[in-house]
Amino acid sequence: MVRVRFAPSPTGYLHIGGGRTALFNWLFARSQNGQFVLRIEDTDQERSKPEFLDEILFSLKWLGFNWDEVYYQSQRFPIYREHAERLLKEGKAYIEKSPSGKEAIIYKVTPQKITMQDLIRGRIEFDAKDIKDQVLIKSDGTPTYNFACVVDDAGMNITHVIRGDDHISNTPKQILIYEALGFKVPDFAHLPLIMGAEGGRLSKRTGATAISDYRKMGYLPEALVNYLLLLSWAPGGDRELIGINEAIKLFDIKNVNKTAATFNLKKLQWVNNQYLKNADPEKLADEVIPMLVEKNLIEIDNFDRNYLVSLVKLFRERLTTVNDFPDWADFFFLKEIQVDPVARDKHLAQDLSKEFSLFIKRRDALEKFEIAEIECAFREVVKELGVEAKVLIHPIRVALTGKTIGPGLFEVIYYLGKERTKERLGRFIKKE
Repeated sequence: MVRVRFAPSPTGYLHIGGGRTALFNWLFARSQNGQFVLRIEDTDQERSKPEFLDEILFSLKWLGFNWDEVYYQSQRFPIYREHAERLLKEGKAYIEKSPSGKEAIIYKVTPQKITMQDLIRGRIEFDAKDIKDQVLIKSDGTPTYNFACVVDDAGMNITHVIRGDDHISNTPKQILIYEALGFKVPDFAHLPLIMGAEGGRLSKRTGATAISDYRKMGYLPEALVNYLLLLSWAPGGDRELIGINEAIKLFDIKNVNKTAATFNLKKLQWVNNQYLKNADPEKLADEVIPMLVEKNLIEIDNFDRNYLVSLVKLFRERLTTVNDFPDWADFFFLKEIQVDPVARDKHLAQDLSKEFSLFIKRRDALEKFEIAEIECAFREVVKELGVEAKVLIHPIRVALTGKTIGPGLFEVIYYLGKERTKERLGRFIKKE
């Protein structure tokens, strides 16, 4: 059975690179009806923090990467010691004492050629003469990264090690330890780096943000997963949008690109918008409620949920992230709106009392206050006035919303309702 592992260290948050590594491991396991093992590499007890671990576990769950087993390296120290002492007894390792008298166990590297068949990059050769003797157990009693990895991967029956290509230099060292311990060497696949849009390694400025931060910024987990997939893999046919269940059926680790991937925030925003367009409005409403409460736009125990869901439907095609909703839709919740000064000067500088009054009159005469009827009333007004629709449509929008852009004007009028529409337009009608 295929068994892969994702092995984060709780010395920091889960970032985009780690998220993609987790995805490709999880996806490969699911595509092969295998198992996805989560291993927490917390041997650095000074730098490992509970808050980092909590964030990593939460982010993996949020992304949908359910694991089959979980292990903590900090609970396995006796196992590492046992295997190191076996190599010591077999003459493959030696003791090195520190000035304070503490002992470290060192693996003795012998000159040899090391080859591996990377599932993504093909054949790679190394020369052991370039590798110095490897510390297995440090003088403080903790295992080194490469040694703990080998012992755990073997003990956990990991068949495939899928990780970033910054680990390629670790691979020959680990192969030597596998062979010294008599363990089967797993298959390796090294994912290309993710670069910033301006070139160079991914940084916080170019997208190396914690996965949990993307959640806070209003990205949908399924959209972020789709985008992470595109960083080194494609479903074919020039497609860019693919659900995870279909991706499981199509995924082959051998089809992952060898070249570095480029993180593009605008592309992520586009993908997120595509998912928002088809998102469940009820679920989106759940996401925006805390934001609306925080901005004092609604009271948590006193708002019309059905009305909110209708507004979410109205706006979702225009949103880049869920967080855009409160700023785009605030005029539906505010008693007093702020009109953008530039928009006021451009669209409301002239006296529109006659035009606004006529529209209110025609609108009030409607038998049904429906979107189609509202539009008909508007068309009658511009026809009667002998002006183009845009001459009136922009001023009405600014007067009602304070903004120059938004959903269709007639939908806005419908959801604002008769009274609020009349009151807001009335502010710009001069009293005789």
